[in-house]
Amino acid sequence: MRRAGLPAGSWVRTCLLAVLAAGMSACGGQGAGVGAGLADAVAASPAQDLPQLVVHKSPTCGCCGKWVDHMRAAGFSVEVHDSDNLGPVKEAVGVPYGKGSCHTAQVAGYFIEGHVPAADVLRLLREKPAAKGLTVPGMPLGSPGMEVASGRVDAYDVLLVHADGTTSIFASHGPADDSTPDPGHDPEHVH
Repeated sequence: MRRAGLPAGSWVRTCLLAVLAAGMSACGGQGAGVGAGLADAVAASPAQDLPQLVVHKSPTCGCCGKWVDHMRAAGFSVEVHDSDNLGPVKEAVGVPYGKGSCHTAQVAGYFIEGHVPAADVLRLLREKPAAKGLTVPGMPLGSPGMEVASGRVDAYDVLLVHADGTTSIFASHGPADDSTPDPGHDPEHVH
């Protein structure tokens, strides 16, 4: 369906941005960093310019399906491959041992492992670092696809996996803790 006076698809993006903004304020600020970042990223990245995201996941994993929905809402075209054995995929793309999660995606030559927010994937595609990909090890509560009714969001890091397999913090999400901040982390910058 096309709205008069709007290019095809732009009214959908406008509605999505309104829903994201309303949804995050309705959550009482819980998860606002991820939602606000996603809304900004969707506004700045035309969907037709995004590369296709290929996701490998278990056919029975509900949180993986919710993450796929999160990525589609950000404007990605997503191709899903269900598999009962993701080990060979993770090994082939270079997910470091101990840094895995429940699903593995590929986009523009990078892997995206686990519940990485769409805004971080869009940043990766924009900055194009010499790296293998991004990972959110485990399944942190409140990350995209792992939302809970209470609104709880655990602190978690998105790790950049360098070509040599080492990692560094790419983005941090969730509530601040009392520990010493990472020297490369700008506390004034919301991820």
